[in-house]
Amino acid sequence: MLLVCRPKAPLQLAPLLEPLQALGLLHVEIAYVPVNDWSRQCRELQRAFPSLRLGGASIVNGEGLRAVCDAGLSYAFSPIFDPSLQAEANAGGFLLVPGVMTPTEVRSASKVGPGLVKLFPASTLGPTYWQRLREPLGGSLPFCVAAGGLGLGDVSPWLAAGVDAVAVRSEEHTSE
Repeated sequence: MLLVCRPKAPLQLAPLLEPLQALGLLHVEIAYVPVNDWSRQCRELQRAFPSLRLGGASIVNGEGLRAVCDAGLSYAFSPIFDPSLQAEANAGGFLLVPGVMTPTEVRSASKVGPGLVKLFPASTLGPTYWQRLREPLGGSLPFCVAAGGLGLGDVSPWLAAGVDAVAVRSEEHTSE
């Protein structure tokens, strides 16, 4: 399970991250917003919460990708599949997980991406959507993280339906 947070400034997450780190949560995505000190704030959070693997969320352009890399985050998710953005991430050896929705996007992202995809917006598609793609796409699907509008109550149904992981939104720090 991954937690997706959309704060106005990353340091606003500190009170939320402390109990999550204590509970053993591993992955937290921080939505990128183009503010001057976004990368610095993310670096501060990483120092304060060393057992969390922080990643970027909502990366849709090179500016966001460079900010995530500058912040030293270990991965990022995009709500879209953009081949040029993926190529930039791949060239820098950075893990950018592309967002997919259609069978064409799944297939295209599988060819040039890191071998995992973000199914987005998952809440709109429903838990059985991913498994219905398996046969038409030749029986093999990439590692899939269902994301977009999902809460804690959605985790079990989505995992039972065949996705590999679920990104849940933070009710306290989200605009979804």
